Amino acid sequence: MSPLAPVLQGFFTDKLITQRQASGHTIAAYRDTCRLLLEFASTQARKQPCQLDLADLDAAMITAFLTHLETGRANTAATRNARLAAIRSLCRYAALHAPEHAAVISRVLAIPPKRSDRAIVSFLNSQEIDALLAAPGQASWLARRDHALLLVAVQTGLRVSELTGLTASDVHLGAGPHVRCHGKGRKDRATPLTRQTVAVLRAWLAERRGRPGDPLFPTRDGRPLSRDAVERLVGRHAAAAARCPAITSKNVPPHTLRHSAAMALLHAGVDTSVIALWMGHEDPASTQVYLHADMTIKEKALARVQPHGTPPGRYRAPDTLLAFLDTL
Repeated sequence: MSPLAPVLQGFFTDKLITQRQASGHTIAAYRDTCRLLLEFASTQARKQPCQLDLADLDAAMITAFLTHLETGRANTAATRNARLAAIRSLCRYAALHAPEHAAVISRVLAIPPKRSDRAIVSFLNSQEIDALLAAPGQASWLARRDHALLLVAVQTGLRVSELTGLTASDVHLGAGPHVRCHGKGRKDRATPLTRQTVAVLRAWLAERRGRPGDPLFPTRDGRPLSRDAVERLVGRHAAAAARCPAITSKNVPPHTLRHSAAMALLHAGVDTSVIALWMGHEDPASTQVYLHADMTIKEKALARVQPHGTPPGRYRAPDTLLAFLDTL
């Protein structure tokens, strides 16, 4: 067996699981990266994966693998960079346990991430949120569950993994109602609940019953919802919200509900540092993306710098023909 096998095993069991206590999602992402890399390197080097050595995973091989991800698997630059981050983490561990390959590892660590475009975040306004919340209805057990889940998502801004990980005991509806979650980065946080959300959750908990440790939003057989299940139900109800045509022109994955919660706080005048705490951001700079997406703040800034002697407000074409030409 090559020296790569014990290094790879130690990386997962010693560093990720024991030392870092990484989440299951992180371990799964790193596992998939290593699997893809070993399969690609095995084909290129014409060796079985168990015969590969650290010397085979040099900078040229890693660069070819990253190119394969973009061209052969049609991955985005963001996915490519995430795979590279996993490889670099493995290399940093290997540098300590296989110092004889330090030169090869240093060249791999020098591979830079690829720059990519950053799109403006998509979010729903208050009318679109109302239409989405009304889409499930109240006719069945599943409809009432979906309505409660969507309401909690757009009010708290929890991530999908945090939503699906909630149990009945995480909801506190007494004085100072809030929901507790164990979020990204192994951080616990509490998010306050509005009166509307408290009323819906109180009715849902009474109907759901079960034990305190059971999932808050279970499947029919009592298991936690999967990420794919949440994505499907959000997409289904977004498509059903036909009374608000603006939703149909938007892509509404579950993360859009999280963005909508942050934008609602921003429109209410909440400071970005508080929003960062609310959303559980590791770096407060992550909240700046919502400032870029909020046109109302920019409109207010524009109104404050109007040239002297000009009427306030933005320019509007005085004629439909001129308006058409302005759109070209």
